[in-house]
Amino acid sequence: MVNRNWRLPAGVDELLPPAAWSLELVRRQVLDVFHTWGFEYVDPPIIEYLDALLVGSGADMDLQTLKVVDQRSGRMLGVRADMTAQAVRIDAHSLPVDGVQRLCYAGNVVFANPAGALDTRVPLKAGAELFGTTDLAADAEVIALMLEVLHTVGIEDPVLVLGHMGIYRRLVEPLALDAVSAVALFHAVQRKSESDIAALVEDESARERLTRLPTLMGERSVLVQAHECLSSAGDGAVVALDHLATLADLVIARCPGVSLRFDLAELAGYGYHNGPIFSAYQADQGRALARGGRYDGIGADFGRTRPATGFDVSLKELVAQPVAVPAIWAPWATGAAEQQLYAVVQQLRRSGQTVVMALSPDDSPPARCDRQMVEEPAGWTVTDANFLDS
Repeated sequence: MVNRNWRLPAGVDELLPPAAWSLELVRRQVLDVFHTWGFEYVDPPIIEYLDALLVGSGADMDLQTLKVVDQRSGRMLGVRADMTAQAVRIDAHSLPVDGVQRLCYAGNVVFANPAGALDTRVPLKAGAELFGTTDLAADAEVIALMLEVLHTVGIEDPVLVLGHMGIYRRLVEPLALDAVSAVALFHAVQRKSESDIAALVEDESARERLTRLPTLMGERSVLVQAHECLSSAGDGAVVALDHLATLADLVIARCPGVSLRFDLAELAGYGYHNGPIFSAYQADQGRALARGGRYDGIGADFGRTRPATGFDVSLKELVAQPVAVPAIWAPWATGAAEQQLYAVVQQLRRSGQTVVMALSPDDSPPARCDRQMVEEPAGWTVTDANFLDS
């Protein structure tokens, strides 16, 4: 007996009409924005040797990556869970340049272990990466591009949250934590759990600073509070704070009226981030629509150290309620009438109209057809569909 109960793996989804077309339109819109900003499109492979995919990413990306043995080489392959490392490899080897390089991409990634039980394991990601300069103007450009992408797909007033991985790193470095404690502390700060942070840090002054870190969130006044709290942590933390303030000014100059917040415990970036990080949210949702940050130097594993900054966005999160694209119904015709009908159909399709042609006299129009072609003495014309009432 044939098993007809076909099921997809848990967390693996497929899109059907009209949602699939709505997602494709969003992908095109986003790539058009990247193109107008001067970012060159690249299309990396969905599988690579595992060590190339995990460059600079740490344990989190390793756990997210599906792995398989390549039967031809015997080496481990990975199915990409992120595309930034691939862009780094391209900048280092496939398209090496001495100055600034802007790359963009769009494609599916695969998560072995998605963050949420209901999250898709096969998101469609789009992103932009800027290589070759440490100037904060590069971070400001990438942030402005991220906001422009959201605006283009209809998200008018996203909330931009800025943080800096350097602040956390400067606070933790003197503690000399073992690997297990370091991971536990990182996750405790991510959760903003002050009690867990306090339990993991023995040094009293360090404990006070780190437990304060999750409370340092809000508007510009937070930076003043942060200076008072972190000044005793050394110059590194203060320099990172100053960079954050400068970056905020650059972003405001490029995006007047942006809703800007700071969160100094924002550690939700990827493991390779080591400078300013940023996320964009809808005001009424607690989930980031896009996120990114600076990741200077991770190309060293490819033999070429380059400063870099970028972001990515999950395109499925940007698709509004999908609506079927209206179409025109072309009825069955024969002889000279068929030739005339087809000529008109070609003109309509070339002008961007969707036309569905009948394949037999008994063929019925799809539900999305809201207009029909009618033969009149002057030729074929498009009218409202009279079959909608039948």
